[in-house]
Amino acid sequence: MRLSKHHGLGNDFLVLAGDEGPVADDRLGATFTRALCDRRRGVGADGFIRVGPGTGGAEVTMVLRNADGSRAEMSGNGIRCLGQALARGRGIGELDLDVATDGGVRRLRVRPGRAPHQAWVDVDMGPARPGPEGALPAETDPGRAVTVDLGNPHLVVLVDDVAAVDLAVLGPACQAGFPVGINVEVVAPAAEGGDALDLVVWERGVGPTLACGTGACAAAQAAHDWGLVGTHVAVRMPGGEVEVTLGATIVLAGPTTYVADVEVPA
Repeated sequence: MRLSKHHGLGNDFLVLAGDEGPVADDRLGATFTRALCDRRRGVGADGFIRVGPGTGGAEVTMVLRNADGSRAEMSGNGIRCLGQALARGRGIGELDLDVATDGGVRRLRVRPGRAPHQAWVDVDMGPARPGPEGALPAETDPGRAVTVDLGNPHLVVLVDDVAAVDLAVLGPACQAGFPVGINVEVVAPAAEGGDALDLVVWERGVGPTLACGTGACAAAQAAHDWGLVGTHVAVRMPGGEVEVTLGATIVLAGPTTYVADVEVPA
């Protein structure tokens, strides 16, 4: 199988976008994904994306698995990497298309990037909705935490300084209070003020990641609802910065980078 590897601000994915023939779905399931995404014994990635035929008017379908093999409804960086993979595979620099995901149909806009091997990808992430109910760790102030649904579940926790948070402790503690798990975003207003946020992320099925697209959108929406930022927000994560525009739907914009083509024994 021929895959391509891409990352959105260090949040990396392996994409199977070509016509690989009759490869059974179970061959590409949890066990395969765990082996493929293993950073010591496999290729290494935060997730594996398979592009399939479109449904519901969408041109293609995204099937996404986290590094632990679990199925994920949606990924803002993952779907942007998918867009770059498709544009690159078709030999074009610009692409607009609808993608069906487990979290709903999302609209992508791919344009040339600002650096070699880079694309700039906008995605309409749909509306932000209230997230699932769950139990918070005892040390978490309920007035500074809120759940948000972006097609996948998020818990946004407001702190004074993200660098002071032990994400390896807080992430699993928060996930334990939600039956299907949850992505955890720890957010603080940028020190210089303005419409900017600092964010660190614990992703369900992966652990700490350098960036999270849906998490950036959830954090921006929560911070806006708390009166901390306006409707156009710069979200800064360890891997870099994305732009989030809030409205009836949320638009996520940022760079994706092509890393390599990878050939994996079928």
